[in-house]
Amino acid sequence: MARLSVLEQSTQDYPLDVVEQVVDALGWRLHRIEDDEMAAEFRGNWCDYSLHFAWAEDIAAIHITCAIDIRIPAYKRTGVYELLALINDRMWLGHFCLWPGEEILMYRHALPLRGAEKLAREQVEDLLEVAASECERFYPAFQYLVWGGKSAADALEAAMIVTVGEA
Repeated sequence: MARLSVLEQSTQDYPLDVVEQVVDALGWRLHRIEDDEMAAEFRGNWCDYSLHFAWAEDIAAIHITCAIDIRIPAYKRTGVYELLALINDRMWLGHFCLWPGEEILMYRHALPLRGAEKLAREQVEDLLEVAASECERFYPAFQYLVWGGKSAADALEAAMIVTVGEA
């Protein structure tokens, strides 16, 4: 994913207002659910992704989830949990999980803001860029495991191959 452009600093201090401005500037579909919740969608290279943002006033943190459009059959859960452990071990920010009951893969990350004056647009851009790039980077691994019949280790290895040039 190309680096998101830095936008002018927000004059609003409420964290989800800042998130809404950045998501809107990117042209992604968005829906403000409540004052402290927002949903958005964007099209990636592999699928459409659904984002959810929540502001927790009591702990002064913004939480982001990004759902990946892959349903996990019950018989593949063990392999998916193994792959999740391998992937999460490689990540610096956030983690992947399997949403209980829905069997949907999710990227999750929280950003504590206690002591910060406000959420900066650059922080939101970074959150979105990391979420989108990690989902795009590991989507093939999940596909290889779930539909390609590969083991967790083989799926991760196949997905991590970096191609050079174009065919």
